This record gives sequence, structure tokens and C-alpha cells, in this order.
Amino acid sequence: MILAIAGALLLVLSGCAQQQPTWKVKKRYIAVASHYGPEWEGRLTATGATFHNKELTAAHKSLPFGSKVRVTLLSTRKSVVVTINDRGPYVKGREIDLSDEAARRIGLDRPGVAEVMIEILSLGHDKYISPAKRKAMKRAKEAKSQSKKTEGKE
Repeated sequence: MILAIAGALLLVLSGCAQQQPTWKVKKRYIAVASHYGPEWEGRLTATGATFHNKELTAAHKSLPFGSKVRVTLLSTRKSVVVTINDRGPYVKGREIDLSDEAARRIGLDRPGVAEVMIEILSLGHDKYISPAKRKAMKRAKEAKSQSKKTEGKE
């Protein structure tokens, strides 16, 4: 009787646990991946967002911004789901640049460049921000930061 109640309670509680989304793979292919270096931290991406190495993001040459892709390192079979928010990589033969956190999670941080399987899970909005608008956004961000610094000195 106690085991039956415990079992029922376990079933109910396991249903309450947060579940990972299930994705229908739209396309799958093998490619070469690399990852951003620390010098990219804080820079603006092609979407206008500030790049943070601790986020699960990536740069891709042609996928729409906001697309979700699963990247699996072939040598480790570990995978990570990332959001495309930048353009690149601009090195011949490379298809995707992962943030440092995404690279670390699959073991790409050690070799730096390796073959991966890319699975397109969902296509994003493709909201492109022109280089001129990115520069304007960067100037506005810097001006806001500068004004905060001068407010603190008064």
C-alpha cells in the first residue's frame, strides 16, 4: 500500500518536472565548427544584441537570425542547442561559430575546430540590422554608459 502511494506520487511529481522541448529536425548535415574567442565579449552581433560568451548562441553564414540548431560534436557525441544571432564564421571551410559556453558543453573548446553535425530545429525571423544601424546602436550604448559614469561622479 505504501509502495503504491509512493509510486503514484512519484509519477505525479515527475510529470511536474520541466520537460525539454521536442524538436522536429528540418535538416541535418556535417560541417566544421569553431568557437568565438574571448575578444568578442561585449561586442555587438549582427542582430544588434551584445555578445556574451556564457550564452548559448552561434554565428552562421546564412541561417535566419533566431533559428535554433542542435550542434553535436562528432568525436564526443555531446550536443547543445544554440540560437543563431550573428553572421560568420569568415574562415574558409567553417560553417558555424559557437559561443565559448556552447563549445565547452560539447567539448569543442579543447580542439577549437572540429567536425560537427548541425541539425536545424526551427527557423528564426531573419531580422537583419545593417552595419550603419549597428554602429549607431553601439554609439548610443557607449553614450549611455558614459552618462552613467559621469552621473556617479557628481
